[in-house]
Amino acid sequence: MDTYTHGHAEPVLQSHRWRTAENSAGYLLPHLRPGADLLDVGCGPGTITVDLAARVAPGRVLGLDVAPAPLDEARAAAARAGLPVTFAVGDVYALDLPDDSFDVVHAHQVLQHLTDPVAALREMARVCRPGGLLAVRDVDYAATAWAPADPGLDRWLDLYSRVARRNDAEPDAGRRLLAWAHAAGLRDVTATTGSWCFAGPADREWWGTSWAGRATSSAFAEQALAYGLATPGDLEEVAAAWLRWAAADDGWLGMLHGELLIRV
Repeated sequence: MDTYTHGHAEPVLQSHRWRTAENSAGYLLPHLRPGADLLDVGCGPGTITVDLAARVAPGRVLGLDVAPAPLDEARAAAARAGLPVTFAVGDVYALDLPDDSFDVVHAHQVLQHLTDPVAALREMARVCRPGGLLAVRDVDYAATAWAPADPGLDRWLDLYSRVARRNDAEPDAGRRLLAWAHAAGLRDVTATTGSWCFAGPADREWWGTSWAGRATSSAFAEQALAYGLATPGDLEEVAAAWLRWAAADDGWLGMLHGELLIRV
């Protein structure tokens, strides 16, 4: 079993709920059509899934996550939107689905957490219909930039990378997506980049408090301690650095993402 570096603590879900099709899957939206059947792998609390479902209605939409924890929230989001989305627990390495089941297979921030992203891409391509699209997007942590400079945030980035790699995951997945697709035998690929930017007071407060919470009360924090990579004091300093950044009037942070549209 892969180890999910973030887990599903409230500070993590706080971040995941912010994600929409517009801010997290814009590269895919022009290629969607009403009536398309869509699979969302790693759906979490379902905010992106529900947005995508609205764009492909009346197509069939299935959201899968490896953990049941966020799925009740995802079902509630679909119910509020009046969309008949199905959510279930699933394994990206062994999807319990027939070949050629969906017109679009989407995965946002999934491959970075896997020990075998190439195998996952092959399996997602298996359930995508000929001529369909496989869409994946992952952050590249090493390309994250922020201001003002803070040694505590330098320590955060180093610690996050070490924890992720201790889990046999790849925190700099964005730059590796194309190589993984080629290794999976997928050659009809369009590679692009996207980004998130947090700079206004409300965005800084939201993102900074989310990561301050993750630094002390999440699976990431538990793993950092269990692996002997950090002390409680280290994690408190990382949390304090995030709060300093959030309070800075000129605080700015940009996160680069790699994106692939793969024609199957």
